[in-house]
Amino acid sequence: MDKERFETGLAQRKATLGAEYVEQVLGNADDFTRPFQEMMTEWCWGFGWGDDCIDPKTRSMMNLSMIGALGKMHEWELHCRGAINNGVTREELRAIIHVIGIYCGVPQSLECFRAAKKVMGEMGME
Repeated sequence: MDKERFETGLAQRKATLGAEYVEQVLGNADDFTRPFQEMMTEWCWGFGWGDDCIDPKTRSMMNLSMIGALGKMHEWELHCRGAINNGVTREELRAIIHVIGIYCGVPQSLECFRAAKKVMGEMGME
């Protein structure tokens, strides 16, 4: 493991998803899941998110589009919170979901709207 890239990833992961969530996930990891969590923190968050080429808000918007296209709604909801933490507005969320609807279909955009409304309600953005 590249310790520096891991620490960069850990900081970015906490900034986006929230320190409490990240610490809970890492704390709940066991010898079966810990290697994946460590690799994901280093690779996804350290390498993928760890440079300054694309700002975190734009990366969050890209993530929502890709995860929405995949239909992975648990992850979409998690990254919706992260996107809001990274400055994505209610109007931008709506525009992202519109694009998901155009390219992935109306049923998928409806799922994203449901998840977004839940997250926004929890975060006081209704």
